Amino acid sequence: MSAATINPHEAAHFGALAADWWDPHGSSAMLHKLNPVRLAYIRAQIDAHWHVGARERFALAGRTAIDVGCGAGLLAEPLARMGGQVTGVDAAPENIAAASAHAVGQGLEIDYFAGELAAFPPATFDLVTSMEVVEHVTDPAAFIAGLTARLAPGGLMILSTPNRTMLSKLLLVEAAERVGAVPRGTHDWDQFLKPEELTKLLEGAGLEVVDRTGLSPSPAKGFKLGGSEALNYLVAARWPG
Repeated sequence: MSAATINPHEAAHFGALAADWWDPHGSSAMLHKLNPVRLAYIRAQIDAHWHVGARERFALAGRTAIDVGCGAGLLAEPLARMGGQVTGVDAAPENIAAASAHAVGQGLEIDYFAGELAAFPPATFDLVTSMEVVEHVTDPAAFIAGLTARLAPGGLMILSTPNRTMLSKLLLVEAAERVGAVPRGTHDWDQFLKPEELTKLLEGAGLEVVDRTGLSPSPAKGFKLGGSEALNYLVAARWPG
């Protein structure tokens, strides 16, 4: 748990966007479009893993969750509304300040922490999530090992990340940043992980991948689950057995 994985340049880049994070039409507009789709996947995996009924409002009641690379809390807040005892960790103090202030405004109790995950007090969590983060760290293997060390026995881990394909280079990096759909400098295509590479890292950390699905553009909704993994994908993993 001693490995440092924060890239200070990445932390500064996202920290500079903190004040704008909750604006659905601002620099984080793409995340606001992605978030409902990612949430649908997370909820489906929670229901399957813990045998929760689809109509149950508080699917995480009695469970703990940590969102690593939480930004200003776009995912942490819905997890808290599911009844979870939620912690958010982010490299940028500016993001944590924005997340904390927003949670207070929403009447939500979320424990936020700025800095390396390895520096967070010893604790494990039933649900570990990290959305669009592994491609920004200095050492993906150490980062996955750090996430795994936080996963409680019987727990569930869910990750999302862009795929390293020519299509993602064209659309997510060159086109999206050129037209301003995402802030310039957000992505380094060489750092993207192919699904088999991420699976190898998870298995190397001792986990079993139980599900994977594509996250692709939809003319009607912006994004949809399933279909091609060429741009982005989500993975669910757990302890074997």
